[in-house]
Amino acid sequence: MDRREALKMSVLASIGMATAGKAAAQSGCTGDGTPAQFIPKTAADPQPQVDDLAKHPKCPYCGMDRKQFHHSRMVVHYADDLADGTCSLHCAAISLALNIDRDPKALWVGDNAAEGDTRPLVEVEKASFLVGSKLAGVMTARSKVAYGSAEAAKVSQAANGGELTDFDGALLAAYTDMSADVTRIRKNRAERRQKMMEQRNKG
Repeated sequence: MDRREALKMSVLASIGMATAGKAAAQSGCTGDGTPAQFIPKTAADPQPQVDDLAKHPKCPYCGMDRKQFHHSRMVVHYADDLADGTCSLHCAAISLALNIDRDPKALWVGDNAAEGDTRPLVEVEKASFLVGSKLAGVMTARSKVAYGSAEAAKVSQAANGGELTDFDGALLAAYTDMSADVTRIRKNRAERRQKMMEQRNKG
């Protein structure tokens, strides 16, 4: 089984099929395939990982600034050359679930083994993921941090704890955590909105 088939099976085995099916029903989509509102909105690009922060400045699923979260950002490159630039593995998992009939050609993630103000991207097959360490997560309570060097991942694990895995293991962890993470994010955003309303009312 090749990587793309393994990835599709892991998505199908998790919440991906249920999410896509529910969304299709709500959208009134009468046929198979991804409902139009979930199709990546940027033009087809054979190299979406090149200058990705300029091409995809905001995450399409949560609206977060990808430059601010350069260390956790991902690029999901589909076989038709459409791409989603997301802030995190959490939002990349949403993209993969919603685009269940669109085969991923390549996936890229911020390389925390590298130095610099902006982490470069590395293909997920070449990355080691540290899951559940004390490092802060992005869109998740249980962090999932990628390293382009297995040695760097082991050094980080020694300092921060957590478990090392490959991309499939990290993706499974993202889907496993999805329900709790979405509940927490929704609660946090509601609290922020309430505080903003209270501040406006005081002013």
